[in-house]
Amino acid sequence: MAYKTKDLGGWRPSFRMALVFYVLVPLGVSMALAGYFAMRQWEHQVELRMQSDLEMVARAIQLPLGHAMERNRQGGIEQTLESAISMDSVYGAYTYDLEGKRIASAGREDPDPQRDKLTTLATEGKRIGEYGQVGERRVYSYFVPLVDSRNQTTGLLQLTRRERDFRRYLATVRKHAVLWFGAGTLVMGILVLIGQHQALGRHFASLIAGMQRVAAGDVGYRLPLSGPKEIASISASFNTMLDSIQAAENEIQRNRREQLTLEQQLRQSEKLAAIGQLAAGVAHEIGTPMSTISGTAQRALRHETGNPRDSEAFRRIQREITRMEVIVRQLLDFSHSRKLQCRDLRPVKVAESAVSATAEEAAGGDIEFALCGDPDAPPFSADPIRIEQALVNLLRNAIQTGSTRVVQLGWKVNDGTTTFTVDDDGPGIPEAIRPRLFEPFFTTKAVGQGTGLGLAVVHGIIREHGGSVVVSASDRGGARIEASLPTTPTIERDI
Repeated sequence: MAYKTKDLGGWRPSFRMALVFYVLVPLGVSMALAGYFAMRQWEHQVELRMQSDLEMVARAIQLPLGHAMERNRQGGIEQTLESAISMDSVYGAYTYDLEGKRIASAGREDPDPQRDKLTTLATEGKRIGEYGQVGERRVYSYFVPLVDSRNQTTGLLQLTRRERDFRRYLATVRKHAVLWFGAGTLVMGILVLIGQHQALGRHFASLIAGMQRVAAGDVGYRLPLSGPKEIASISASFNTMLDSIQAAENEIQRNRREQLTLEQQLRQSEKLAAIGQLAAGVAHEIGTPMSTISGTAQRALRHETGNPRDSEAFRRIQREITRMEVIVRQLLDFSHSRKLQCRDLRPVKVAESAVSATAEEAAGGDIEFALCGDPDAPPFSADPIRIEQALVNLLRNAIQTGSTRVVQLGWKVNDGTTTFTVDDDGPGIPEAIRPRLFEPFFTTKAVGQGTGLGLAVVHGIIREHGGSVVVSASDRGGARIEASLPTTPTIERDI
């Protein structure tokens, strides 16, 4: 039974794409924002560190410059400033007196110093750092007061560093940070996707493939219980659902077969009942005329006229009447259903009695009987007259085939069932007509040689006892008919 996959309609993202959109992208954005604010904080710290480097240089040369100015040693001042400017972190170095007049300088000179501001800084004796302009360049300046040996302010030291140095260094740091962030994000994405495939993706793919296989009609397939606990639980639940569906379908099919069987049995029973009523009516209607004809023939034979031809004609009438009586008796046997008179019977005795009843007919056709079975087989319960009638009909059916030479009647008891088997070495029964053998009035014999009621009566008797009849090919080359009876028939007993 194939199932159609429902059209989900529209575009739907895959699990991997959903993972990228709903996990990796938000995670990447969150990390980028966190990195941005962390970078801003770190840049501020770097900037402070670079300013601190300039301040350290200023503090390192503050004392030597103060002593040189106290002794008015111009050469010492210039030499100290040159040593400071030789460092990469210093762009310009300047010394001023208390009136803001430049005493010495190294590096890029300020063409327009603000003397008022310098005088104020020197007078106040404060250390201060700020961004400003030196010529056309933006710089960071750090001002340090110069003192003499008596700790009196004698001047002012200014060290500058280009703002571009700060920005260039920070740009380099940003570039490396972005590269590392991008590489980290890429590696993280790859690891997440690989992890998703190993932990979930391949198991979901197997799950989907299995469902598609079932949808294609392979309802016997079951999903493997692999993967994480949740996926294995889904697979187990899906398998349980398939088992339930399969069990329900099997139950439906079984009920359907049973219903068809019951309908066939009902139709067969109705047909047999109708045929039985017809047979009873026919037997009743022709019984009286047959008795009259038979009596007339017997009286005519007792008063023979001496004409041999007349005597032979009356004898032929009597033979045909006798045959008609057999047919009527078969019709009555078929149409009448009487309560079984069951008692315990030994299989060997039933078989011997049936053979004895047909021995004369077999001898006339030069047919040999053979009994095959355990003489000490345990007894079974049945109506002796009805069972013997059934076996007699089976034996007669075997010896009337025309080419039979040996008929074997066997029996066996197994698992509460007694089975009688009739085998012959005749032409056998074609498989195509075997299902019709037990239909009333169906016969394979020539017209006038059979009524088609013998096997129908056998079938009715065996069914009355709760048994069954099976037709197959015999090992002897002919036909085999097996009549199986329960040891205790499944009917009401009247012993």
